[in-house]
Amino acid sequence: MARYTGPVCRLCRREGQKLYLKGDKCYTDKCPVSKRNYAPGQHGKGRRVKLSNYGVQLREKQKVRRYYGVSEKQMLKYYHMADKMEGITGENLLKTLELRLDNVAYRLGFASSRAEARQLVNHGHFTVNGRKSDVASHLMSVGDVIEVKQKSKSSEKFKELVENHQGNVKPWLQVDVENLQGKVVSEPSREDIELPIEEHLIVERYSK
Repeated sequence: MARYTGPVCRLCRREGQKLYLKGDKCYTDKCPVSKRNYAPGQHGKGRRVKLSNYGVQLREKQKVRRYYGVSEKQMLKYYHMADKMEGITGENLLKTLELRLDNVAYRLGFASSRAEARQLVNHGHFTVNGRKSDVASHLMSVGDVIEVKQKSKSSEKFKELVENHQGNVKPWLQVDVENLQGKVVSEPSREDIELPIEEHLIVERYSK
């Protein structure tokens, strides 16, 4: 499936909840989900459809895919990885998604949204353990250090980030705002992932 390039607010409305795809706009009164909490399209407002088991599983999967900005092929790959790990497959899946480089950059406050973080990574603004990394899907490990490249630190974008940095960093991460550097200090726990999702439904969907 090709990458979605349309209005991302429609995705939130389709899932019936905020997926925080638009950065700061999601926290304001301008958020379309707050104004029009129904599916987009001509029949979205009046349509009330009872989902089958398959439909419920599909919606949970799509919700997670859109939240992290991954393709179906990537999602399936992460599921197989999670299935081979010790522990609960659904939780392993979410932890794996959390450890993507673009998500870590977003969680550290180096971008206002995952989409922006993905773009910054793709444009080569970050290093991992001192080496340039421009692959958004790169999976971080405990002990890995992510840092904004020295050349990029002087840009207006990152100067503004230092001045307006939000301090809500997850406990599995450590951030040095002044030096635009962050570190993965532990694996993310299920409690660190605030998205209301029933991951067991995704496992049921893929395990058939």
